[in-house]
Amino acid sequence: MLKFLNIFILIIKMLSYSRLFKIRSRFKQLSQSFIDPSIYLLRFCSTNEKLVQKIQQSKKDKIDVSRFTPDRIRNFCIIAHIDHGKSTLSDRLLELTGTVAKGSIENQFLDNLQVERERGITVKAQTCSLFWHHNGEDYLLNLIDTPGHVDFSFEVWRSISACEGALLLVDANSGVQAQTIAHFNHALLADLNIVPVLNKIDLKNADIESVSDQLKKLFEFNRDEILKVSAKTGDGVQQVLDAIIERLPPPKSTGNEQLKAVVFDLWYEKFKGIILLIRIFDGQIKVGDQIVFNTKPSKVHTVKELNILHPHQIPVAGDPGTLHTGQVGVLVANIHDNDDISIGDLLVHNDDDGLKILNDHKESKTKSLKSTPMVYASIYPCEKSNFLDLNKSLQKLLLNDSSVEMSKESHPVLGNGFKLGFLGLLHMEVFCQRLDDEFDAPVVVTAPSVPYKIKIRGEKNIKFYKTDELIVTNASQLPNPQIIEKYYEPWIKGTIITPDNFLNPITGLCMERRGEQINSQYIDNNRLLLEYRFPLGEIIIDFNDHLKSISSGYASFDYEDDGYQEADLVKLDFRLNDKPVDELSMLVHAKRARPYGRSICDKLQEHLNRQQFKIKIQALVNSKVLARTNIQAYRKDVTAKLYGGDQTRRTKLLERQKEGKRRMRMVGNVEIDPETFINVLKR
Repeated sequence: MLKFLNIFILIIKMLSYSRLFKIRSRFKQLSQSFIDPSIYLLRFCSTNEKLVQKIQQSKKDKIDVSRFTPDRIRNFCIIAHIDHGKSTLSDRLLELTGTVAKGSIENQFLDNLQVERERGITVKAQTCSLFWHHNGEDYLLNLIDTPGHVDFSFEVWRSISACEGALLLVDANSGVQAQTIAHFNHALLADLNIVPVLNKIDLKNADIESVSDQLKKLFEFNRDEILKVSAKTGDGVQQVLDAIIERLPPPKSTGNEQLKAVVFDLWYEKFKGIILLIRIFDGQIKVGDQIVFNTKPSKVHTVKELNILHPHQIPVAGDPGTLHTGQVGVLVANIHDNDDISIGDLLVHNDDDGLKILNDHKESKTKSLKSTPMVYASIYPCEKSNFLDLNKSLQKLLLNDSSVEMSKESHPVLGNGFKLGFLGLLHMEVFCQRLDDEFDAPVVVTAPSVPYKIKIRGEKNIKFYKTDELIVTNASQLPNPQIIEKYYEPWIKGTIITPDNFLNPITGLCMERRGEQINSQYIDNNRLLLEYRFPLGEIIIDFNDHLKSISSGYASFDYEDDGYQEADLVKLDFRLNDKPVDELSMLVHAKRARPYGRSICDKLQEHLNRQQFKIKIQALVNSKVLARTNIQAYRKDVTAKLYGGDQTRRTKLLERQKEGKRRMRMVGNVEIDPETFINVLKR
């Protein structure tokens, strides 16, 4: 029996070794044929054939782009008002060109950020390279899908600088909107060729004739130039591809063989460092080349990878891989220092000719784009010990969103944090959500404010501040009011497009927000274009929400910076039991001081904890009290033990309690915790 048992164990061992040998031999064959063994492991371990196909698709061969000379390349972007169908049209272009299999594509395929999926809007311009056969020739089409909301207009400007043409998309149902006009003007200033496209023609309420008239009246397009498509059903999309090739110009080239490229987007990956999206204007770049940037010409980098987005990163073919004039691609060079690179940088070879180009080069269009923050807010880590981690996360995210300005600051209640400048409230919300989603860095955000300008008097004061004008984003930074000669507040030029039956309530709203009308004109039989000037502080918080409410959602609003204007501003201070609370101070227009003061006092009364003593809350301007409220003290019933007797005993106990409360009030401190501080400053 023991003998048979030993024979059985020997057979089991031989079978095990044989199986291991077969697996080992199979892996050796796979490694020699350059096939990823993970595919076979998935087949062996899983029955999910879709997952296998997805991994096989991601292991595509390299793509040869050397055959695409500049005359067979088109670089274009899609620009439109929000919700006019840019991302849906991009989806159809991806399907029609075979970039993504038809029927397997997700809606808004290029919107790959979690915040974009959750909110249903595009917040980041995305690039994809497409291939299209036209009249016997193959063409390379580099598409950039742009955001439509005014708060992300910097993404549109950045994208326009890398293109020669643009598709101007207009909803056939809602017609030309405020942001349509703004994007058209940006493309016109950048000297782009523009192809007008009328989308959503399949809707039963689509008014093709009326919207065509709007395009002709506002932008001087001829009717036969306007393409009519339905991005949802795909009708007319092929004509869009043909028009891109026939009506948009190819990239311009000087014929210079020396490399000249511009960085127009950046992002960070954990193991590869900073990834660059570049556009080649002259020459070519290869894997292994030594390159330098004009931000830090003394730092030399080596090109490790060159890829194109199709729609995911795929290496370019060649030995070594090469990108040529007019092409757009992804560059990996093992860059980890944020100070080495920035959006708009010029990229050249590290040789005498390249360094000469850097010295002679004027600032690129992308580099010269400087966004002006419209809203400032401070952010702080939820835990004070996470300040350094938050700093690292911000540095990485700022690579991808260079329109945000950042500086460090400290708060007596919230600790160390950062003062950030944004292009709008939605921009601020999305930025903070991306911090949480992508870097697991939740933050506390203070109430948004706008930047004010002050002019200082006196030579000594000017010498001390090294200028006669200061930008102030927080009232606590304000110098002594006696040395301030003038106050200035930022103004914007706003464009409103609305049906004429909402004119009266919209005019009332504009007047209430201290608006000044510039112009009013009809763009068709029943739609008006209104132009107003507003103080930025009056419209930045909730103007658009009120506009949508009173117009049943039909009105649209867009704005642009219009400089500073002298204003009657005052510093609104707050006191708790006669002690100033500097962190609540704010700059407001003199007409708004009393209602703002009353509002903050009421919120303090609601959110502050009651104490054993009475709390007096005051709002003041120049020591004059504009609003006041009280929080009553907790009070013990000191007369409960009395069972009768003389009234003087009751009076004596009450007087003693009153005296104790008075002494306690003199020495007691009222602390504002971070949660209360945030709740009070919310509008």
